[in-house]
Amino acid sequence: MLVLSRKVGEKVRIGDDIELTVIEVRGEAVRIGITAPRGVPIYRQELLDAVREENRAAAGVQPPAASRQAPGELAALGAQLTARRGESGKANGNRES
Repeated sequence: MLVLSRKVGEKVRIGDDIELTVIEVRGEAVRIGITAPRGVPIYRQELLDAVREENRAAAGVQPPAASRQAPGELAALGAQLTARRGESGKANGNRES
């Protein structure tokens, strides 16, 4: 990590397109102005960390019971439903094509 000391009004350039300007220093807080192309995403680290943590928590959520069934069990249930539909159609006088 590169560590620089800057005073209010001084700037740091990153490449040709990004400029950081020290706007204000108040106690332990530093206000920084960032000039960058619109296509360059700029995020505060604590927000990224919070989003990542939420995503991890959401990924740990149990899926609905049906999606935890073994594929063979789901296929068997599907076959049973198809057979029942065929039987109910014949009972009503309908023919399947």
